[in-house]
Amino acid sequence: MDQDMNYGNDYKYIPVTSVGNGKGIELLPDLLCYTIQVVNMCLVRNLDTNDFVLVDAGMPKSAEEIISTTEKYFGENNRPNAIILTHGHFDHVGAVIDLVKHWKIPVYAHELEIPYLTGKKSYPEPDTTVEGGMVSKLSFIFPNEPIDLGDNVRPLPFNGTIPHMPDFKWIHTPGHTPGHVSLFRKKDRTLIAGDAFTTVKQEYLYKVLTQKQEISGPPRYLTTDWKAAKESVIKLQALKPAVAVTGHGLPMSGELLTNSLQKLIKDFEEIAVPDYGKYVNPKNNN
Repeated sequence: MDQDMNYGNDYKYIPVTSVGNGKGIELLPDLLCYTIQVVNMCLVRNLDTNDFVLVDAGMPKSAEEIISTTEKYFGENNRPNAIILTHGHFDHVGAVIDLVKHWKIPVYAHELEIPYLTGKKSYPEPDTTVEGGMVSKLSFIFPNEPIDLGDNVRPLPFNGTIPHMPDFKWIHTPGHTPGHVSLFRKKDRTLIAGDAFTTVKQEYLYKVLTQKQEISGPPRYLTTDWKAAKESVIKLQALKPAVAVTGHGLPMSGELLTNSLQKLIKDFEEIAVPDYGKYVNPKNNN
């Protein structure tokens, strides 16, 4: 595989963590949610073969921890078949180049995310002026330059299938980013939501540190299309997920998940959409 890859010039360790850091939750026999500082990644296992895939790639400088975690659960001589990205923000691709170099495996993302993963396009700057707490105010320190995976990243198949995840389908859930995707398994209604919605108020440092569980929209300081974000939540709620892993916050399931998603849709403008910020367009909040 092509080794000519690089992170952006602003790539750096971000000194923020939470009470969930370093903890894994086995939600199902084939689904592990693991927290790297303040963001979740998933390990999805094939119970028949013990093959697995990694969904999202953690914070910057987290490769060693991710590798040791996979070795703990799957053995030292076992590597994932692929990395699936819900989107390309820094806290979901933080270790991806190191992991690709170590494992020699492909990365898959929605075609609209590919420019942000091949050095061609930067995401809009984080909005430090958006309504929210200390995390929003400090978001200017977050890496924003595109990484370049070269030919190691491939678009997800157009038919909705996901390589090496035969029971899952990807669903386009834009708003947070143009090519954001969520992953859904119909037979047991398992949802890997990425940042389409969260279960923690990611803008507020205290809530991030304590991981107080509450339904919320995508992180405000990096969300640029609130109309699309609401439509994506409506799309996911219609699937009636039984369990959901989000990019930030504790997993949610059962009646709590059902009621929380209904509340989020009903009160999306109050819960999710900030009152002010440079990406807030009143025309998009209806």
